[in-house]
Amino acid sequence: MIKGLHHNAYRCRDSEETRKFYEDFLGLPLANAFEIKTTLTGRDTKVLHSFYRLDDGSFLAFFEAPDRPFDFKEQHDFDLHIALEVDRGVFEPMMKKAEALGIETRGISDHKHFESIYFRDPNGYVIELAAKATSHDAGMNPALNGARDILADWQASKA
Repeated sequence: MIKGLHHNAYRCRDSEETRKFYEDFLGLPLANAFEIKTTLTGRDTKVLHSFYRLDDGSFLAFFEAPDRPFDFKEQHDFDLHIALEVDRGVFEPMMKKAEALGIETRGISDHKHFESIYFRDPNGYVIELAAKATSHDAGMNPALNGARDILADWQASKA
Protein backbone atom coordinates (compact mmCIF):
# COMPACT_ATOMS: atom_id res chain seq x y z
CA MET A 1 0.00 0.00 0.00
CA ILE A 2 1.24 3.49 -0.81
CA LYS A 3 2.11 5.38 2.38
CA GLY A 4 2.82 8.80 0.94
CA LEU A 5 5.04 10.77 -1.38
CA HIS A 6 8.78 10.24 -0.92
CA HIS A 7 9.88 12.65 -3.67
CA ASN A 8 9.04 14.17 -7.01
CA ALA A 9 11.99 14.66 -9.34
CA TYR A 10 12.46 17.31 -12.01
CA ARG A 11 15.27 18.41 -14.29
CA CYS A 12 17.27 21.52 -13.46
CA ARG A 13 19.57 23.73 -15.52
CA ASP A 14 22.07 24.39 -12.75
CA SER A 15 22.13 22.73 -9.31
CA GLU A 16 23.48 25.76 -7.43
CA GLU A 17 20.97 28.13 -9.06
CA THR A 18 18.24 25.64 -8.10
CA ARG A 19 19.59 25.37 -4.53
CA LYS A 20 19.47 29.14 -4.11
CA PHE A 21 15.78 29.17 -5.05
CA TYR A 22 14.63 26.13 -3.07
CA GLU A 23 16.86 26.49 -0.01
CA ASP A 24 17.63 30.20 0.27
CA PHE A 25 14.31 31.58 -1.04
CA LEU A 26 11.71 28.92 -0.14
CA GLY A 27 13.54 27.63 2.95
CA LEU A 28 13.63 23.95 1.99
CA PRO A 29 16.90 22.53 3.34
CA LEU A 30 19.19 20.64 1.00
CA ALA A 31 18.94 17.12 2.46
CA ASN A 32 21.11 15.11 0.08
CA ALA A 33 23.01 15.30 -3.18
CA PHE A 34 24.92 12.63 -5.03
CA GLU A 35 26.62 12.29 -8.37
CA ILE A 36 25.66 9.49 -10.74
CA LYS A 37 28.63 8.50 -12.89
CA THR A 38 27.36 5.21 -14.30
CA THR A 39 23.76 4.21 -15.01
CA LEU A 40 22.38 0.84 -13.92
CA THR A 41 22.78 -0.24 -17.56
CA GLY A 42 26.50 0.56 -17.42
CA ARG A 43 26.41 3.80 -19.45
CA ASP A 44 28.86 6.50 -18.38
CA THR A 45 27.09 9.70 -17.39
CA LYS A 46 27.54 12.80 -15.26
CA VAL A 47 24.39 13.68 -13.30
CA LEU A 48 23.83 15.35 -9.95
CA HIS A 49 20.70 14.31 -8.02
CA SER A 50 19.71 16.70 -5.21
CA PHE A 51 16.91 16.54 -2.62
CA TYR A 52 15.15 19.32 -0.67
CA ARG A 53 13.21 18.32 2.48
CA LEU A 54 9.65 19.42 3.18
CA ASP A 55 8.32 19.51 6.76
CA ASP A 56 6.30 16.31 6.25
CA GLY A 57 9.49 14.34 5.46
CA SER A 58 8.95 14.20 1.70
CA PHE A 59 11.32 15.78 -0.81
CA LEU A 60 11.50 17.78 -4.02
CA ALA A 61 14.37 16.39 -6.06
CA PHE A 62 16.25 17.60 -9.12
CA PHE A 63 18.54 16.11 -11.73
CA GLU A 64 21.21 18.23 -13.37
CA ALA A 65 22.09 16.13 -16.42
CA PRO A 66 24.18 18.19 -18.86
CA ASP A 67 24.66 15.21 -21.23
CA ARG A 68 20.88 14.67 -21.63
CA PRO A 69 18.81 16.99 -23.81
CA PHE A 70 15.85 18.66 -22.12
CA ASP A 71 13.57 21.45 -23.29
CA PHE A 72 13.69 23.98 -20.46
CA LYS A 73 10.90 26.48 -20.95
CA GLU A 74 8.57 28.61 -18.90
CA GLN A 75 5.87 26.10 -18.06
CA HIS A 76 2.22 27.09 -18.06
CA ASP A 77 0.38 26.36 -14.80
CA PHE A 78 -1.93 23.91 -16.59
CA ASP A 79 1.03 21.93 -17.96
CA LEU A 80 3.21 21.61 -14.88
CA HIS A 81 3.33 23.23 -11.48
CA ILE A 82 4.49 22.25 -8.02
CA ALA A 83 2.10 23.16 -5.19
CA LEU A 84 3.45 23.33 -1.63
CA GLU A 85 1.25 23.80 1.44
CA VAL A 86 1.87 26.80 3.70
CA ASP A 87 0.00 28.82 6.30
CA ARG A 88 -1.87 31.85 4.94
CA GLY A 89 0.37 34.24 6.89
CA VAL A 90 3.30 33.29 4.66
CA PHE A 91 1.83 34.90 1.53
CA GLU A 92 2.63 38.58 2.00
CA PRO A 93 6.21 38.13 3.32
CA MET A 94 7.04 35.65 0.52
CA MET A 95 5.60 37.92 -2.16
CA LYS A 96 7.65 40.86 -0.84
CA LYS A 97 10.78 38.68 -0.65
CA ALA A 98 10.25 37.44 -4.23
CA GLU A 99 9.62 40.92 -5.60
CA ALA A 100 12.80 42.20 -3.89
CA LEU A 101 14.76 39.38 -5.54
CA GLY A 102 13.20 39.93 -8.98
CA ILE A 103 11.39 36.57 -8.92
CA GLU A 104 8.23 36.42 -11.03
CA THR A 105 5.29 36.57 -8.60
CA ARG A 106 1.51 36.19 -9.02
CA GLY A 107 -1.44 35.94 -6.68
CA ILE A 108 -3.36 35.82 -4.44
CA SER A 109 -5.76 33.42 -6.21
CA ASP A 110 -8.88 32.13 -4.46
CA HIS A 111 -9.59 28.50 -5.45
CA LYS A 112 -12.61 28.22 -3.12
CA HIS A 113 -11.10 25.63 -0.74
CA PHE A 114 -7.58 27.09 -0.76
CA GLU A 115 -5.76 30.26 -1.78
CA SER A 116 -2.47 30.40 -3.67
CA ILE A 117 0.45 32.57 -4.69
CA TYR A 118 2.83 31.67 -7.50
CA PHE A 119 6.51 32.05 -8.35
CA ARG A 120 8.66 30.90 -11.25
CA ASP A 121 11.80 28.96 -10.36
CA PRO A 122 15.07 29.25 -12.33
CA ASN A 123 14.16 26.16 -14.39
CA GLY A 124 10.87 27.61 -15.67
CA TYR A 125 8.61 25.66 -13.29
CA VAL A 126 5.67 27.35 -11.59
CA ILE A 127 5.83 27.00 -7.80
CA GLU A 128 2.53 27.45 -6.00
CA LEU A 129 2.27 28.12 -2.29
CA ALA A 130 -1.20 27.02 -1.21
CA ALA A 131 -3.00 27.75 2.08
CA LYS A 132 -6.04 25.68 3.01
CA ALA A 133 -9.34 27.43 3.71
CA THR A 134 -11.56 26.18 6.53
CA SER A 135 -13.70 24.47 3.87
CA HIS A 136 -10.71 22.53 2.49
CA ASP A 137 -11.28 19.09 3.99
CA ALA A 138 -14.98 18.99 3.11
CA GLY A 139 -14.28 20.46 -0.32
CA MET A 140 -11.72 17.76 -1.09
CA ASN A 141 -13.91 14.92 0.18
CA PRO A 142 -15.22 12.93 -2.82
CA ALA A 143 -18.17 11.69 -0.77
CA LEU A 144 -19.33 15.31 -0.53
CA ASN A 145 -18.09 17.00 -3.70
CA GLY A 146 -19.26 14.65 -6.47
CA ALA A 147 -15.79 14.27 -8.00
CA ARG A 148 -16.65 11.04 -9.88
CA ASP A 149 -19.80 12.55 -11.38
CA ILE A 150 -17.92 15.70 -12.42
CA LEU A 151 -15.26 13.54 -14.11
CA ALA A 152 -17.91 11.40 -15.84
CA ASP A 153 -19.71 14.52 -17.10
CA TRP A 154 -16.40 15.91 -18.39
CA GLN A 155 -15.66 12.67 -20.26
CA ALA A 156 -19.16 12.60 -21.74
CA SER A 157 -18.89 16.21 -22.90
CA LYS A 158 -15.73 15.36 -24.89
CA ALA A 159 -17.50 12.62 -26.87
